Amino acid sequence: MSSAEIGKQRMPRIVVQELTDELIRFMLLGTDVSIANALRRVIMSEVPTIAIDLVEVIENSSCLCDEFIAHRLGLIPLLSVKAAEMEFPYDYVGDDEGKTDISIDLRVKCTSDQTEDVTSNDLICNDPRVQPINYAPTRRAAGENNTSDDMDEDRGEDNGILIVKLRKNQEINFRCVARKGIARDHAKWSPVATAVYRFEPEITINEEMMNTLTEEEKIAFVDSCPVPVFRYNDQTRRVEIDTPESYTYDGECLKKAEDMGKPGLVDIRAKQDSFWFTVESTGALKPEEIVINALKVLQRKLDITKDELDNVAKEQAENFVV
Repeated sequence: MSSAEIGKQRMPRIVVQELTDELIRFMLLGTDVSIANALRRVIMSEVPTIAIDLVEVIENSSCLCDEFIAHRLGLIPLLSVKAAEMEFPYDYVGDDEGKTDISIDLRVKCTSDQTEDVTSNDLICNDPRVQPINYAPTRRAAGENNTSDDMDEDRGEDNGILIVKLRKNQEINFRCVARKGIARDHAKWSPVATAVYRFEPEITINEEMMNTLTEEEKIAFVDSCPVPVFRYNDQTRRVEIDTPESYTYDGECLKKAEDMGKPGLVDIRAKQDSFWFTVESTGALKPEEIVINALKVLQRKLDITKDELDNVAKEQAENFVV
């Protein structure tokens, strides 16, 4: 590779703008839409998490059928930090089930005259690192014998994710197996609730044309945008760009400029090498871990592609020599 070609290489970078326990907002700079979309798709469908995959029904006298409850159990987000240490069940050929399986039990019987809510807090988790998000186990899940009234007092503000409701003398007894997987196989392994990106807008104001507007027209133009992209400065009497990142490509300000007989008052274009990402976690993984793991998966895919292309080029070179 020549020095000129090396100079043309892009150097993508990420700038984190907001980070909470549930959400990350960042800018992806210095690349094109193909990489941005690839990253989004990997985040959504190829970051491994842990979810309930197998359910053995020992007893179910509730009003819901076995398959319905098993489906609801599978969709409960589980803490998935341990996923990095586990193996995919379809890849592992060893005899150690601990590498692929994590057991979770659910045993509840209603003895009260009132309806009993069975939630994710009633799951009996045998591995403390793999449990439902916001897990606040009831005394029943902890192995203590209590009445239904004691359970309600023990739940606190977070009642957990509802699984099923039981009436008096109804009972459920399930043995579950949680496994590592990816959302490409089933949505229950998805680590995110949302993962979206949008182009960074490049906004330019035609100052010469803007100066021909009256103060009322400038204010009306600023107010025409549903989000505060522009602002009117009372001191300078000028329209300024306030928060360009809030622009949603609705086109309202452009329509207002045309209605005022001033087409071209502002020029808004999407930058082709700058993207705003918003990734919201289900709670299975921290949002920053999701992005880091997605980048690792994408890097691994690119490495495999490069190796295959190198092999093809090598075979073609050998055939040409022959």
